[in-house]
Amino acid sequence: MEERAAVATVVATRRSAPRPVGAKLVVYESGRLLGSVSGGCVESDVAAQAMEVIAGGEPRLITYGITDDQAWKVGLPCGGEIDVFVQRLGQELPVDGTGARLTALEGPRAGEQWLADDVEGPSRVLELEGEKVFAEVFELPPKLVVIGATDTAEELCRAAQALGWRTFVADPRPGLVTRERLPSPDEVIVAWPDDERVKAELDDKAAVVVLTHEERLDVPALNAALASGAFYVGAIGSRRTQEKRRARLLEAGVSEEGLERISGPAGLDLGADSPAETAVSILAEILAVRAGRAGGRLVERSGSIHSAA
Repeated sequence: MEERAAVATVVATRRSAPRPVGAKLVVYESGRLLGSVSGGCVESDVAAQAMEVIAGGEPRLITYGITDDQAWKVGLPCGGEIDVFVQRLGQELPVDGTGARLTALEGPRAGEQWLADDVEGPSRVLELEGEKVFAEVFELPPKLVVIGATDTAEELCRAAQALGWRTFVADPRPGLVTRERLPSPDEVIVAWPDDERVKAELDDKAAVVVLTHEERLDVPALNAALASGAFYVGAIGSRRTQEKRRARLLEAGVSEEGLERISGPAGLDLGADSPAETAVSILAEILAVRAGRAGGRLVERSGSIHSAA
């Protein structure tokens, strides 16, 4: 017999919350926990609430916050607030691909769900016809498209996959594009960077990283990336290499405005040296660009650390 369980979902955050909207904690009847809603701050209380739901209790919406005189009670020492909805596991409607799953959070319909394909934007709490509803929006994950089958390509894909991203590596040299050298990418493509199979992946969810140092690969790769909706276009190489590359791209018809989209040299200034360290540097810059952040040290940042809810 399958073990009974409940799932707790962060449906809203205010101020500095440790986990984002959509974060989940699964609580099994045996006491086993999977996931997190607060990084450990309120998990014990959420687990106790989940046990009540597992035993037949009603789904429930719980708010956790903190004030200075509550610092050692159940709450969030970071000073934020989160709303957590707890319901039986197995009652969630499956979502095939993209769309939104709506869950009534309060009242006699608490826990009831339905699907919608007209809800866009981030997952959030909505008021629909007088009901408080959590809209859990599902989108395709971001993708990383790497041009150049190098050691750094493998490290980039390995790191990006840990984030749940889809990963692709393209290179026209079949001797380099092997699963022995590149075990991590979701797909390896033996093709020139302006091949239709590669260009098909260059949409607004794509980050493109060019790891080659050859004109015959660099120019078509960057041309294709700049002509697409890719949210990030990066290229490795020294500053001298970057200048030569820019000159070749201008000759190829790329505008000055287009050249400004290129992050070259790619990556944040982390002192990276090895392929694995270089991959961390580049992926960190990609994440910063995607979030609209500068990528500096958090200790030097003023204002909220986490993204606004």
